[in-house]
Amino acid sequence: MKSFISTVFTLLLLGSNSLIAGEKLDKIVVSGPFASVSHPILHIIETNALSDVADKVEFKLWKNPDELRAMTIKGDVDFVAIPTNTAAILNNKGVDIRLLNVSVWGILGMISRDNSLKTLKDFKGKKIAVPFRADMPDIVFKQLLKKEGLDPKEDFELLYVASPVDAMQMLIMRRIDHALLAEPAISMALRKTKSFPVSLVAPDLYRSVDLQDEWGKVFDTNGDVPEAGIAVMGHVKDEHVIKRFKEEYAKSLEWYRANPKEAGKLVAKNIDMLSEEGISDSISHIRFKNVSAAEAKRELEFFFNVLKEEEPKSIGGKLPQNSFYYGL
Repeated sequence: MKSFISTVFTLLLLGSNSLIAGEKLDKIVVSGPFASVSHPILHIIETNALSDVADKVEFKLWKNPDELRAMTIKGDVDFVAIPTNTAAILNNKGVDIRLLNVSVWGILGMISRDNSLKTLKDFKGKKIAVPFRADMPDIVFKQLLKKEGLDPKEDFELLYVASPVDAMQMLIMRRIDHALLAEPAISMALRKTKSFPVSLVAPDLYRSVDLQDEWGKVFDTNGDVPEAGIAVMGHVKDEHVIKRFKEEYAKSLEWYRANPKEAGKLVAKNIDMLSEEGISDSISHIRFKNVSAAEAKRELEFFFNVLKEEEPKSIGGKLPQNSFYYGL
């Protein structure tokens, strides 16, 4: 009886969806944004790739960091597709979350109606739409400007908007001529302006500066920036489940890269706000590389220190401890 009571108590502490070694879960819940880091998860679900450890895998879309924070605090999710700095913030705020990998190393770029703008200095004096004030893309952008001797406040007119979709719509409707965006929003905007009747309103938009290339020049690196990956919540205790999730995510990421047309169809079918053609176009413009968090620790800490220099809150005030990096 004592053993039975102890077992029940342990299960209550772990949560209803925690897995004891050797058992099969009813469901694995994965949350993510509409961004590219989430898309391989849809392939995992489509192919039933984790049927050996769970009867079902469910994907929950989060639209902003507040929604994500609520999900993680409530324990509603098991794995999370997430910007790396957001994972660091949650970890530093006491959320039991560990980063498994970094899979997205480059999605940020400038888009413009002026095809002559080839460097960040060329944008001096311009009005630029920027989504999410003080979030990772904004901070990377401002740090690059400063490292190149530019003043974000004095040399540019930065117009902050609520989301990449808002910035994209402003470009399409000619309310603004330049924006900082992340893929797949860049590819979607380019696709939309080539379609009738929008083409009559906004006939030309161009890819401009790749912020990862700028990062490489400024910091003397290959330009890879550890921007997003997968994290696991602390209540997931079974190492076999974590191992299987990592394996299938890696396989689905490779499928996603190798099959852009099929990937576009799959993602558009599951996420309404994304277009099939835009997703397909975006894949060749994103730096994908599946690296474990432990192996990426040096690059992550360098990245976090750059963000911290501009805005300490962007990583939760301090570098995460070693326990944040799964495998250390």
